[in-house]
Amino acid sequence: MRRAHPHHPGGRRAAARRGRLRLAALLTALAAAATACSGPDDARGAEPESGSEPGSDPEAGAAEPVTVFVAASLAEVAEQLSTDAGLDATVSAAGSSNLVSQVIAGAPADVLVTADRETMGRAVEAGVVKEPTVVARNHPALVVPAGNPGGVTGLDDSLADATLVVCAPQVPCGAATAELADLAGVTFDPASEELSVTDVLGTVTSGQADAGIVYGSDVLRGGAAVEEVPVPEAVEVTNAYPASVVAGTDDAVAARAWLDALSGEPGRRALTDAGFEVP
Repeated sequence: MRRAHPHHPGGRRAAARRGRLRLAALLTALAAAATACSGPDDARGAEPESGSEPGSDPEAGAAEPVTVFVAASLAEVAEQLSTDAGLDATVSAAGSSNLVSQVIAGAPADVLVTADRETMGRAVEAGVVKEPTVVARNHPALVVPAGNPGGVTGLDDSLADATLVVCAPQVPCGAATAELADLAGVTFDPASEELSVTDVLGTVTSGQADAGIVYGSDVLRGGAAVEEVPVPEAVEVTNAYPASVVAGTDDAVAARAWLDALSGEPGRRALTDAGFEVP
């Protein structure tokens, strides 16, 4: 077989073709080396200085709502306040004693509001809150179902044959009930002792009890389903509602904003409308 000589026209074409192949191979090798040395951002191209990365979740990193633990009697006020003030809050309401026990045990609360100083004092002693501030006051009240089917006339003999429900002594409304009984010089024989004032109110409004001792604010909460029976001594028993940011919260700024709203004008308005006294 005859080889093409470099000076022969066929040889020149073959040499040129080999040169082009070597150049293409060299360019390919250089491109591969540049890609291997570049970082991920270089491979994608320059990232914009602001704005989210294409395909990223715009909600990623969004702040979680502040979690507020409030005494049961404050549940509706806390919800209303969060709405009126435009604050993102998750409200958890229960008996104050139960709430304090949960916070001490490490429940993820950001704000704690109890229905008396004694239960909040447990939280202070445990170091889970510091320097609580009183945001509201309340008084006990005797309520009966609409129409007063049990014929209750007050803290008197009319309760002897009536089905009475009260709060358990370990929760603030129960302590207030015991103090009220002492002032009135009576001894209660309740059919049940509940762990929150909301449970007492619900038992009365459902007609399962002839009477119950709740808070003055609960008279408004009960609406047309309950009636208040006057008890003169009730004004002498006052429950103060202290509130505090929980120590170690992951969102102290949002917690403080909620607490400031409660003690400020939005909170004072919501508390007053709900039948509480404000400092």
